[in-house]
Amino acid sequence: MSETEREKYQNEKKGAAAARIYLVEGLDCANCGAKIEAALNEMPEIDEAVLTFATKKLKVAAREFDGLLAKMQAVTDSVEEGVELIETAAAGPASKKENREEGGLPAAWKEKEELIEVAAGGLLFIAAEWLGLVPAAYHVPALLAAYIILGHGIVLTAVKNICKGQIFDENFLMTAATVGAFFVQAYEEAVGVIFFYRLGEYFEERAVEKSRRQIMAAADLRPETVNLLRGDEVQVIPAAAAKVGDLLLVRAGDRIPLDGRVIEGESLIDTSPVTGEPVPVRRRCGDEVVSGCVNIGAMLKIKAEKVLQESMVTKILDSVENAAASKPAIDRFITRFAKIYTPAVIGGALLTALLLPVFNEKIAYWGNEGSVYAALTFLVISCPCALVLSVPLAFFSGIGAGSKYGILFKGGATLEALKNVRAAVMDKTGTVTKGDFTVQKILTAEGAAAEDLLSCCAGAEEASSHPIAKSIVAAAKAKGLALRRPDRFEEIAGEGLIAHYGEETVLCGNLKLLRRYNITVPLYAQTGSGSEVLTAAGGRYLGRLIIGDTLKEDSKEAVASLQEQGLVTAMLTGDREREARAVAAEAGIDEVRAGLLPQDKLAELKRLREKFGPVLFVGDGINDAPVLAGADVGAAMGSGADAAIEAADVVFMTSEMKAIPRAVAIAKAVGAIARQNVVFALAVKIAIMAAGLCGHASMWAAIFADTGVALLCVLNSIRILYKKA
Repeated sequence: MSETEREKYQNEKKGAAAARIYLVEGLDCANCGAKIEAALNEMPEIDEAVLTFATKKLKVAAREFDGLLAKMQAVTDSVEEGVELIETAAAGPASKKENREEGGLPAAWKEKEELIEVAAGGLLFIAAEWLGLVPAAYHVPALLAAYIILGHGIVLTAVKNICKGQIFDENFLMTAATVGAFFVQAYEEAVGVIFFYRLGEYFEERAVEKSRRQIMAAADLRPETVNLLRGDEVQVIPAAAAKVGDLLLVRAGDRIPLDGRVIEGESLIDTSPVTGEPVPVRRRCGDEVVSGCVNIGAMLKIKAEKVLQESMVTKILDSVENAAASKPAIDRFITRFAKIYTPAVIGGALLTALLLPVFNEKIAYWGNEGSVYAALTFLVISCPCALVLSVPLAFFSGIGAGSKYGILFKGGATLEALKNVRAAVMDKTGTVTKGDFTVQKILTAEGAAAEDLLSCCAGAEEASSHPIAKSIVAAAKAKGLALRRPDRFEEIAGEGLIAHYGEETVLCGNLKLLRRYNITVPLYAQTGSGSEVLTAAGGRYLGRLIIGDTLKEDSKEAVASLQEQGLVTAMLTGDREREARAVAAEAGIDEVRAGLLPQDKLAELKRLREKFGPVLFVGDGINDAPVLAGADVGAAMGSGADAAIEAADVVFMTSEMKAIPRAVAIAKAVGAIARQNVVFALAVKIAIMAAGLCGHASMWAAIFADTGVALLCVLNSIRILYKKA
């Protein structure tokens, strides 16, 4: 069952509970966020609560929201004071209230206050301990003063939390470790640990905030206003107020505000904010334009075809915000592991303090090399913040990186599944090919001219609405050929079209149609690919047109890239075997299954999964929805049907084939970074604990294993934002 199906099943089971998003202010600890989430999920009024530290958003599913915010705030206060839940607007650009943490006065003042405390306490500690500027008689009082400046908030919070029954948090651990260090007369280490802990926390918070702003800035391309044309006048209105059909003015240098179509002007468009492609593309009258791209040439007038909430800029932002709340298995494992890890390490600290001297007579209970000191180092490194923060941040960064290329991942679970796929299975039309028919060859009979054949066939086909007929008419008009409309025409299903021009009859269809009218087709042999339209006029065979779907320009490169990543490529299509194999051979696809109905595609997908392992399926049609839902990872082209996009786990908004290997590469990079963070954090912590048991680890090393490791893991997590996919 795919992630989409699982979510639908859960919603049905919950009675289709509604969901609301809340902004979480004042939260600066990932582990505390996990505890708040767990406490909220225990509330009977809530069906599900998902708190995402990376976005500082809380998604709550419930059947009744009246009075719920006050109850949630009370539960949050019982876990962590100073954390405020604020209900956000469901639509439109973020409000000033939502952005208070990103430059507003409360956040700015809190940051300044924190910096002043760290600077004042740190300078006093350095002056007393390292520079020798404090007389020996005042050395300990100076260190105590520095500790009070740096640690008073931590100690007070620890006491408050103990009164609430919240013992195993970082405030308690740091208080116990440093106060214990004072008791064993390791004054300088007690102050040093609290100083470097505060300093590390400060830089860690800045790194997280910077990465959050970078990701959200890349994703939030929504305009505040648009230039609405009313006759010759330009009115500046809120972007959310623009409607489908409105005429908008986009000046040179402006970002295209809404998805639409150019109705006047011609210009170069920088699509890199949406697709990641640096080469500008030319757009002229009649061409579609996508919101978020930048007009770098001349002024354009566009007609809005989607409102703000349905345009690509909003889809990208929603994808990033909502997808971060879909937690992968490794994230859920780390959350469960953290609940066990901290009590286990504290238990190990107690055993170390009590039993180490029993087994090793050389080790005393007290002193800088005693068992109590060794146990205190355990307390410092028992906070699992590095693990709880770095793993979801890695997946959040991957989702943000995808948004820069127009790849919308519908959750961290999707990224986790995508990195494990072994086969990439694709539909043909609209995925590997452009989905638009074109005249590829004109094969004339002896004595007939190519232009006469095309003109005759196009004139007869002009009255038909069939896609192949339209492609023939378009080819004739592109050559400037004159078309003669028939007096009347008739179509024979499965054979073709008969056009009547007075006494003359023109036949356009397959071999069966021409034989019905006893037309001799000399030396006929079927071509390798494409649909054939045989044409005869006045009882004489003129020749045939080969109509085929065009391979996307990047299909060959994308298929080769997938194969380089170790994936088997396959194509499932309802088209005929001959045409399907021709397209697959041209694109370099490994396996082909043709002539399939929708239910046949699902059966073939299961067989491919049994043969190769987890599969990614990419499609774009309504008939692909069951296969998308049944795949390990379903991906849809953004130009495809709404049903396919809804059923998909990944959406390629640019509809380019190269987005497929790019998405797989991002998923693999995210998985590797998440594993690196877990292994590195645990390895360092275990190494320091082992050294502590042997009497070789100090509290300085322990503080590195806590805040130092957390900071390095955060920096490692955001590497994916700068990695070229």
